[in-house]
Amino acid sequence: MKKEIYGIFGAGGYGREVMPLARNQLVKQNKSLTDLFFVVDKPEVSTVNGITVLSLDEFIKIDAKIKYLAFAIGQSEIRQSLVDKINGCEISHWSVIAENCVVMDEVVIGEGAILSPFVTITSNVTIGRCFHANIYSYIGHDCILGDFVTFAPGVKCNGNVIIEDGVFIGTGAIILPGTKKRPRRLGNGCKVAAGAVVTKDIASFSTVIGNPAIELTKENLRKWKAGSM
Repeated sequence: MKKEIYGIFGAGGYGREVMPLARNQLVKQNKSLTDLFFVVDKPEVSTVNGITVLSLDEFIKIDAKIKYLAFAIGQSEIRQSLVDKINGCEISHWSVIAENCVVMDEVVIGEGAILSPFVTITSNVTIGRCFHANIYSYIGHDCILGDFVTFAPGVKCNGNVIIEDGVFIGTGAIILPGTKKRPRRLGNGCKVAAGAVVTKDIASFSTVIGNPAIELTKENLRKWKAGSM
């Protein structure tokens, strides 16, 4: 009988943080841990932390009933390119969710999510595909997140916020709330620097820094480094 196999793509720092969550999830489902792998582009070692490392091609070639893969790659654009790469390869997206996450009422989370320990998602939240929420991240009520959104550790996203596709939010950043009539919006592919406090909308593909957050330009970066903003 063919078996199910499971993989965590990425054996770097984040992948090694996600693997114990994946392992615990499989144990609770009475799945065999011999069918769990790290998957990378080009393996340089055969095992990492006791888990066998395979190339993506090796993982694809395994004759299995179902292949599940989660992408533990923090950069939104790289994660999306890898997901595009497996289209047509008969690989299913795998969501890995820490046991102590808090997910409240009327929350919809797309396939391929990774939720690290102590993540909280409150009520009436919709999240797209391949979302990452690193440790201690928070999402308030009535938020809508697109595909391939990434929260680094400790991100706080308050209520009535729309975050479009491919947005990266750095460690400890705070997104202040919008309103029901006018939700705060973070445009496609924008980046929020670590520690930034977002008080207004952010344009697509821009980068913001500071408190309050402003667009990253050479002059603003100079002022920020000098502590004059």
